[in-house]
Amino acid sequence: MSTKTASADQVGPPPPYDPELAGAEAAFAAMMPPSTTPDLVSAFRSGPTGTAPVMSDDELGRDGEFQVFERTAPGPAGAPDITLLICRPAGAEAPTPAIYYTHGGGSILGDRRTNMPDILDLASSVGAAVVSVEYRLAPEHPHPAQVEDCYAGLLWVAANTAELNIDPDRIIVAGPSGGGGLAAAMALLARDRGGPALVGQMLQMPMLDDRGDTPSARQMASQDSWINTLSVTAWTSLLGDARGGPDVSPYIAPARATDLSGLPPAFVYVGSAESFRDEDVAYASAIWRAGGQAELHVWSGGFHGFDFMAPQAAVSQAAKAARTSWMRRILNTAAS
Repeated sequence: MSTKTASADQVGPPPPYDPELAGAEAAFAAMMPPSTTPDLVSAFRSGPTGTAPVMSDDELGRDGEFQVFERTAPGPAGAPDITLLICRPAGAEAPTPAIYYTHGGGSILGDRRTNMPDILDLASSVGAAVVSVEYRLAPEHPHPAQVEDCYAGLLWVAANTAELNIDPDRIIVAGPSGGGGLAAAMALLARDRGGPALVGQMLQMPMLDDRGDTPSARQMASQDSWINTLSVTAWTSLLGDARGGPDVSPYIAPARATDLSGLPPAFVYVGSAESFRDEDVAYASAIWRAGGQAELHVWSGGFHGFDFMAPQAAVSQAAKAARTSWMRRILNTAAS
């Protein structure tokens, strides 16, 4: 019997995918470039994985379920105005909760209409409005453009809740991947700047740590729908040579935060077979250590974005049910 002890830095092979998800991951991975660098981001955006069909206002309205319109809000000081896409429950008399949504794409891809069907499914199930913010993308606009755009939009929403028929006491920030990192960063900014009192933060497989040195990042270095080279590209686009160094702000890489006290309740979910797994688990754990509330789900066999790419898989349905349950509980508590 061997007495050899494995190093803490040693990792095994990637965890297996859930059988229902394996086909979807393989199909998506086949469309992804083997690597992308910041100078190639523009070309990546125009490729098959960088674009998505643009949904019209009529499609977003879902046969009259949502009233869809846009508003222009002042941007950060010295920066352009920003556009907010608003989908409000039609016919609602009392003010509704609001999901302030920051789209995914590693802050290098996407726009305010990205993945809207998924967040509208959630909003429909809890009777909430969705406000999706159009923020500037890297590398053309490095940090802090993204989080400052998002925060400026959040301030505008909080100041205009009467016009929007939104309950100011029931605003949740939410986003997937890079958008999840921005949602977490906004929660930190709102706390530190005395901003809007958020009722929750929903962080879907969030991109939180520019250092990329967790066991799961190494384990999934060449596997997963969002492979580690894309994370390096995204963080380099945002931070340049500062990526991985000692002076990165927690307002773009929330894993850098040393104080996670006083934050709104968090919902964090991630797949077991993706590179962000360990940084997301660590973030939820740090919230608990600080005395805060976090609900953490690690979905067995899930790759990055599994619930978007294979929504009918049993594990995807379970993930969607869990986030709906959490949001209902958070909103009901706030309303009582």
